[in-house]
Amino acid sequence: MCSEMPPSEITIPFTKAHGAGNDFLLTWQHQVPADIDLPSAARAICARHQGIGADGWLLVRRNAIRLFNADGSEPEISGNGTRCAAAFLLQDQPAAEITIETGAGPKHLRLLSVEGRNWMFEMNMGLPRYSDGHVRTEIPLHHSLGEVTLIHVGNPQCAVFVEEFPDNWESIGAEIERHPYFPNRTNVSFVRVIDRHTLDVRFFERGVGPTNSSGTGSTGAAAAAILRGLAESPITINTLAGSLQFRWQDSTYLSGPAVILGQGEFYLQLLLP
Repeated sequence: MCSEMPPSEITIPFTKAHGAGNDFLLTWQHQVPADIDLPSAARAICARHQGIGADGWLLVRRNAIRLFNADGSEPEISGNGTRCAAAFLLQDQPAAEITIETGAGPKHLRLLSVEGRNWMFEMNMGLPRYSDGHVRTEIPLHHSLGEVTLIHVGNPQCAVFVEEFPDNWESIGAEIERHPYFPNRTNVSFVRVIDRHTLDVRFFERGVGPTNSSGTGSTGAAAAAILRGLAESPITINTLAGSLQFRWQDSTYLSGPAVILGQGEFYLQLLLP
């Protein structure tokens, strides 16, 4: 006879949405027990094959969000995720504008259009931060990449400019993300300049891995291209899941979609002590 106690179960409601292919699960914070291990719950619910599957889990309270990556880490912000949160918050109370408190401070979004469950927002991403020496020399890697550009857009970004995307860009991104040069890890973007107003970008996100798109990654890539004199505002950023629009005036702004996909319940299994 087995002496093990059966697992207990917690039901977690969720809404699934994506912002340009970057997918998230959203749950009202009050619907999650206060005493559960949130990083463990995030890893479970975001698991692609044994969970619901997502790049991140957003806990939402009135006009504020808390984000967990798929690996359970807690980043400052996701641009695509914040747009998804705006659609989630506005679906029952439509408004032309909304401000959402994030781990990187308040972010203001303007509704551009909505058709059914397909929303389009422009989000004020804020001004990027960088040092006078924002163009760094080569970071010691197993691969020769030349210079990279380091910039902070609410979270850390390392932009790698390439003439063509390396076949192994994902493994290079993984190496850069956890390189000792970045004690808190970094997001990585591989940027190919098409012309003065167009970039192709691939993303390796901190705590997630390769993603179809990234809002903050797109912002960092476009800002880095402008700072290096390789492009000028406005810029179209082509990702694996479509295009995002960037402009830099008094601040930086990123426009893109947020699509609500469905709702459900996740049954989180907890082993009893």
